[in-house]
Amino acid sequence: MDSLTQFLLGAAVSTACLGKTLGPRKAALVGGVLGTLPDLDVFIPFDDPVDSFVLHRGATHSLFIQALAVPVVGEALLRIFRVLRDKRWLVWLTVYLCLSTHAIIDAITVYGTRLFWPLYPDPVGVGSVFIIDPLYTLPLLVVTVWALFRRDWGRTFARGLTTALVVSTAYLGLSVVLQGHMEARAKAVFERAGLQPDRVFAIAAPFTTVVWKVIGLEEGRYHNVYLSLFDGKGAAAPIYTHPRRPDLVACLSGSDAFEKLVWFSRGYFRAEEADGKVVVSDLRMGLTPGYAFRFAIGERSAEGVVPIPPERDMSYRRSGDGDGAWLMKRLAGKPAPRAAEQFTEVAAKSLVSAC
Repeated sequence: MDSLTQFLLGAAVSTACLGKTLGPRKAALVGGVLGTLPDLDVFIPFDDPVDSFVLHRGATHSLFIQALAVPVVGEALLRIFRVLRDKRWLVWLTVYLCLSTHAIIDAITVYGTRLFWPLYPDPVGVGSVFIIDPLYTLPLLVVTVWALFRRDWGRTFARGLTTALVVSTAYLGLSVVLQGHMEARAKAVFERAGLQPDRVFAIAAPFTTVVWKVIGLEEGRYHNVYLSLFDGKGAAAPIYTHPRRPDLVACLSGSDAFEKLVWFSRGYFRAEEADGKVVVSDLRMGLTPGYAFRFAIGERSAEGVVPIPPERDMSYRRSGDGDGAWLMKRLAGKPAPRAAEQFTEVAAKSLVSAC
């Protein structure tokens, strides 16, 4: 999730645990700082852009590593705040909750988090909320601002804090239910169109859980369908089909960068050729063709496609012309074609490897 939400969640959790003893204001500030600590891994220097992409949210987001950090951080807090010295176990619990809830809500986004590293190295990425979701953040924002203006605990404040935490947590649970519902709807849409994707994955659209992008993945192509909770019964759902170009990456199967991208994207990737270079995009993050993470990892030569040192490709904007108006219409359940995908290939080509 975004840094503001992580600060607010840490602040709310810490206030719930330590607010009576430390006071709402101090507890919120302490928790806000703790809630942002796991993201300090952004300052770790990585070898190349692909490593920076796939290795973020690693060890600092592991529930096991966070548990090891609790005594160090907890004892530091006990030295800073004398009023907490007879509440060691509560302080340690607060530290762990602030760190672990950061990792857990990151895992609800599609980017994923290596929650169980090193025992289970793969990232957990549910994808049921976007990295910025106002409906999740707003209750936490209200209660944190409230806490920052209070010195003393109060019954009304306690009820508001509990409500904010319950509502925001319930929203995350609801998002997972909605995700399953949208995947079922998309499978029905694909079936009516005579399509049988190997895998189907629903991902919350930017800033909302009302609109969903659902990917139907095949070996040589993928399909995008956009569904809204407010679509009328039997409403038409355009299917946008794009090539994945496995021929372009057939020569890169031994490339370290390519293997990392396949692993991290869980197979949801596509390749394309741009200015003689082979660019691989993670299909889960962003809208076609402006994916958030695109990397040039190969180039065409006389011998075929050969690996190159990875480069971040920024040739596309994150959103296409008219996407704002399109999203607003879909939020209202109104049918609207997405202009950036209207003119797409509708069948996968039979392509031969250039190796």
